[in-house]
Amino acid sequence: MSPTPAGPDASDRILVVEDDAAQRVVLQQLLRSWGYTVDVAMNGREALERIAHERPTIVLSDLVMPTMDGLELLRALKQQPDPEVTVVLMTAQGSVETAVEAIKQGAYDYVSKPVDPQRLKILLDQIVERNGMSREMRVLRRQLREHGTFGKMIGGSDEMRRIYQVIEQAAPTSASVLVTGESGTGKELVAQTIHHLSPRTSHPFVALNCAAIPDTLLESELFGHEKGAFTGAIARRAGCFELANRGTLFLDEIAEMTPVTQAKLLRVLQERTFRTLGGSREQAVDIRVVAATNAEPTEAVRQGKLREDLYYRLNVFAIRLPPLRERKDDIPLLAEAFIREFNARNNRSVTGVNDRVAQMFQRHDWPGNVRELRNVIERATIVARGSAIDVQDLPPLASGTAPAPVAGVGLAAGTTVDEAERKLIELTLEHTGGNKTRAADLLGISLKTLHNKLNRMKEKTSAE
Repeated sequence: MSPTPAGPDASDRILVVEDDAAQRVVLQQLLRSWGYTVDVAMNGREALERIAHERPTIVLSDLVMPTMDGLELLRALKQQPDPEVTVVLMTAQGSVETAVEAIKQGAYDYVSKPVDPQRLKILLDQIVERNGMSREMRVLRRQLREHGTFGKMIGGSDEMRRIYQVIEQAAPTSASVLVTGESGTGKELVAQTIHHLSPRTSHPFVALNCAAIPDTLLESELFGHEKGAFTGAIARRAGCFELANRGTLFLDEIAEMTPVTQAKLLRVLQERTFRTLGGSREQAVDIRVVAATNAEPTEAVRQGKLREDLYYRLNVFAIRLPPLRERKDDIPLLAEAFIREFNARNNRSVTGVNDRVAQMFQRHDWPGNVRELRNVIERATIVARGSAIDVQDLPPLASGTAPAPVAGVGLAAGTTVDEAERKLIELTLEHTGGNKTRAADLLGISLKTLHNKLNRMKEKTSAE
C-alpha cells in the first residue's frame, strides 16, 4: 500500500473568515478534527487584524460579507510585502463567476457552499503539500547561501548552482529527466533530490542499474512477471514500474539496455501502461522516470546504443554533472562533509585535512570523481594518527596528480586489436588490484561492457 500524504503540522494554521456564526463554528470544528490550528474572523477587516498577529498559512474566506468581502481581503493580502498566505474562497452558486475572477487575481481555488467536506479536505491537503515543498525549497536555498549545500548535494560552484536551478524547475513537475556525467559524479543523488522535492516524495523511489542486470532478466526487473512466465518463475513478482507507482523510477546506465527493451520502455512512457511478462492485461502506472548515462547521449544515439525517440522522450529536462576535476573549488566542502560523515560513523574526531593534503587534492585529477574522494576520505579518517589528515594517511591513488603510466605493455608491430585489448584490460585490472568498477572507469567503459569483454576473453581462451 502506498504511503498516505503527510497531514498538517504545527505551522499549518487556518483562518476562517465567515460572517455567519453557525457556519464559523461548524468549519472550525471540522478543520480542528483534521489536525489544523484554527482561528476565526467575522469579516475581512477583522481578518487583516488577526493575520498581522497570528500569521496563518491558509485563509478560508467567504466571498460575500459586510464591511470587507473576500475579494477585497484577497487584494489587501496580495499587496502585503510578503504575501505567503494561501487564500481559498467559499461562494454560493450565484457568485461562481466572481470566484473565478478571484482566482485570476491570486486566490488558490474556491469551494461552493454548502461546503463539501471531502472536496475541502482534498484541497487543503494539496495546499499543505505545496506549502511543504515551498518551505523545503526555502530551507535549501538558505543552506546553499550559508553552507554551499543543496539538500544532500554538496557544492557552491557556478556549475553546481546551475544544476540546482534545473532541479528546482524540474522537481514540481512529472516530466522526465536525463542526467549525464561520468561514473562517480552523483547521478543517483540528483534523482533522489528531484524525488524528495517533488509531490511524489511520500511515495517510493526505486533505482535500477541497467548495466548490472543481465539482458535476459532486465525486462522482468522492469515489468515483473507472472508465475510460470519462464523457467524458474515459481511465483508472481512485481517489477520496478509496479513498485514505483505514484513515485519515481531511476534508471541508471540507460544506454546499456538492448534496443528491444528500450522500445518497450518507450511504449510505457508514452501509454502509461505496461504488461508483466506472461501477463494478459495492461496495468496503468503513474510514474516519473529519471534516467542516467555516463555516455554522451547524442553520441550513443549516433552509435545506435540509445534510441533517438527514447532519448527525446527522456530529455525533457537535461542535467549534465561535471566531473570533479572541473569543479575543484568544491573539494574543500566535499572533504569537510565526508569527514563529518565518517567521524560519526566510525567514532572518530578528525578535524580536517592539513595544507599539504589540501594542495594534493587540488592537483589530483580525480578520475573516480566524487566517489573516489569519498572513498579516500573514509579510509583516511580511519587510519589518521593525528587530528588532521596527513599525506601518509592517504591511499596511493590520492597521492599523485594521476595514476602512474603502466610500463611493459610490450605491444609489437602486428599485434592484433583483440590481443592489444586483452593486454590492456589485464594490466588495468592488475593496476586496480582486481577492482572491476575502478578498472572500467579508467578504461572509459561501463562495468557491463567490461564484464562482456572478460567473458569473451574467457570463452576464446577455453576454445583455444
